[in-house]
Amino acid sequence: MLRETRQAAKIRISVDGVVRVEELICDGVLVATPAGSTAYNLSAHGPIIPLGANILALTPISAFRPRRWRGALLLHEAIVRLEVIEHDKRPVSAVADYTEVRDVASVEVAVDHAMAIHLLFDPEHSLTERILSEQFTP
Repeated sequence: MLRETRQAAKIRISVDGVVRVEELICDGVLVATPAGSTAYNLSAHGPIIPLGANILALTPISAFRPRRWRGALLLHEAIVRLEVIEHDKRPVSAVADYTEVRDVASVEVAVDHAMAIHLLFDPEHSLTERILSEQFTP
């Protein structure tokens, strides 16, 4: 989710029906799968997640309040609800890959377990080792 205007977005975050962040003031927030964690999530200072980890990253984009909140790692079964506070005054768009919906009031994010692809498979290369090496390189 990304703010549409010069004003920061105000977003309430719930995970599995429990409000976890009452009001996040930010430029946006993203939910990333392990495959998506090496692009947008990393650029927003979120973690790189190993492909087999079965977790999601919930990462704020330029968080203003709470200032020190760095995001969270969630089980891949989690259902994340993002509600836009003051959506008329502070419009927010929801973007997933190449699809954008503008002026959203809320978004619910969940992994579709019926959909599966085999991604980044190379029997001669250990992706896990590469990710670990990159994390420990100064």
